[in-house]
Amino acid sequence: MDSGRVVELLVGSEPVVLPVAVELARAVAGKGLDGDRYATKRGTWSDFPVQTGVALTLIEAEVLEAVGLSGASARRNVVTRGIRLNELVGKHFFVGPVECYGDRLAEPCTHLEQLTGVGVADLAHRGGLRADILSDGDIRVGDPVFVS
Repeated sequence: MDSGRVVELLVGSEPVVLPVAVELARAVAGKGLDGDRYATKRGTWSDFPVQTGVALTLIEAEVLEAVGLSGASARRNVVTRGIRLNELVGKHFFVGPVECYGDRLAEPCTHLEQLTGVGVADLAHRGGLRADILSDGDIRVGDPVFVS
């Protein structure tokens, strides 16, 4: 499997506010990115019965370009380039120095469709990846994304 790169890193403090691009974010094992709505249990899906796969979300830049969305509009934390995220489901991988586990696909929902106007069908099976953060560390734009 090829490795990719982090091309954008986003943190959103509130569910209704677009996340903002940052150059560096502190990943906290079992929680999320410092300052992000899911790390503070304020995300839209924080009360979802499945509590795994909520610490970190990733999406491919190639998909965003194909559907005309920005990284912030997609409401994911990490925008990657050069790696197929669907292949990371069920695998341990690294985002820079941070170990993660690919829990499940981040399938699009009608909430995202209402916010962006991009149909659920346009992002089906390519809406990104939901992951658990297994180790603390700093993630930076430009960091590699690779399977261990």
